[in-house]
Amino acid sequence: MSSRATFGTIKRVTAILIAIAVVLAAGIVVGQAPVIFGVDEDPSASISFEDQENDGVSVGIDEVTLSDGGFVVITDGGDEPLAVSTYLEDGTHENVTVESEDNETELAGQLTATVHQDTTGDETFQYYETDGEEDQPYLEDGYPVSDTASVTLDEDEAVSDSFVVESMTAPESATTNETISVTAEVRNPTEFAQQQIVEFRLNGTVLERQILELDGGEDREVTFEVDTSGTPPGTQAIGVYTDDDGEIGEIELEFHTDPSISVVDADTDEVTVDVATPEDGFVAVEDDDELLGTSDELEAGEHENVTVEFDENASVEDDDELTAVVYEGDPDDVDDAEPLEHDDEPVEATFSIADIEAEDESDDEDDDAGDDDE
Repeated sequence: MSSRATFGTIKRVTAILIAIAVVLAAGIVVGQAPVIFGVDEDPSASISFEDQENDGVSVGIDEVTLSDGGFVVITDGGDEPLAVSTYLEDGTHENVTVESEDNETELAGQLTATVHQDTTGDETFQYYETDGEEDQPYLEDGYPVSDTASVTLDEDEAVSDSFVVESMTAPESATTNETISVTAEVRNPTEFAQQQIVEFRLNGTVLERQILELDGGEDREVTFEVDTSGTPPGTQAIGVYTDDDGEIGEIELEFHTDPSISVVDADTDEVTVDVATPEDGFVAVEDDDELLGTSDELEAGEHENVTVEFDENASVEDDDELTAVVYEGDPDDVDDAEPLEHDDEPVEATFSIADIEAEDESDDEDDDAGDDDE
């Protein structure tokens, strides 16, 4: 064999090896592209929690999907969880059973199942132990991913002296600043006179309690007058509950006024505004694209005299044209917040400190003139 042929063979083999190396390197780069270029999707989850009967010590989750693993937490509107699932790996899980830890906490009534992350990565639920710093809920549109179900005790599994909620009558819709009447028919199923507490709950939170005394076999209507002020707009779960029974329904709440913001006072240190917002969020004051300061977090509703303090490094002149903007989201995470819109326009107010001071002086002069006329 000639040296020329041998050298040609070596060149061909070398070319093939280089080509393979390039392909492998390209595959690695493509596979790692999200990491290399900083693309990282937010964790996501979904859950389906249907109405059911149970034995009082466990509930069944029809389906839960977690992008990064975590837990399902069962609550009833109180300050502590009733039950927490074992650690669930990322992916979809069907027919998940969640049991109360001590088997003494009764899992019945209107219950909420919320999907939580495992932010510590230790497969141990620590949300309450860390005051919410770790293992926070998965979020969708700024709200915890959760589902609510009416859970009743299986009569074959448990014997109860609980009053029974035979029916509930409530309006199908209302606004977020009115008082609604909810009427329930409650029956004592035993042969003995009893006194028990009947509760009205909205989204799992107890808003009103009444003590009801019924003779054996007696039934009676109970009416709750419920103020919807401060309740977020949208479809909300409502229910009337006794010790071990309940009736659940839904009400559609519409925000009672148009979203708005108005500047009531301003100087070079801070701005004061009045706000009406149907979503949890905050107010930011901006100068073109520069963020000058944000308010504290605001719940959905109407708020007067909300203060926005300027950042210590902000430089504001009396004649600067500023904008106060209502945002949906967390003031501690402004980059992920979105301006609140109404009729496809952001809810905002443009002003200058000089204009506000001039308006205040004009109002003072009008007041003085009114006093002189008297």
